[in-house]
Amino acid sequence: MKVLLLADVKGQGKKGDIINVSDGYANNFLFKRGLGVVATADKINSVEIHNKAVEKQKAEERKRAEENAARLKGQTVRIVASTGSQGKMYGSVTNKEIADQLTAMGFPVEKKQVILKEPIRQKGNYTASVKLYAEITVTVNVVVE
Repeated sequence: MKVLLLADVKGQGKKGDIINVSDGYANNFLFKRGLGVVATADKINSVEIHNKAVEKQKAEERKRAEENAARLKGQTVRIVASTGSQGKMYGSVTNKEIADQLTAMGFPVEKKQVILKEPIRQKGNYTASVKLYAEITVTVNVVVE
């Protein structure tokens, strides 16, 4: 019996796969637990349409990330940090502050996308990586004043 999986099934396949299993396994395990349905032409068609839509959306997101990476490459982020009388910073500059500054500059970035080796605790020039997509990472300059 051909079954369309509605969820990942260990040892059988992933969600959206069409597998061939025995009638007993399909009726007594997959169907009862809502893990699969009989693979009819309509259901197979709808899964293919859904997969194409997901692929198209991922391609658009990747293209957008590549465009943002080209614009973001080589940008300098300036952050003014408050210091004490001896020039020592209060606290540190974190990825959140860098992300906020990038967003203000017109680059929509979340704090989890900014990668710092460690929080910045002194004034100076630093670099930070911004991960825009799975394999798209850009390095930006960070100037703490």
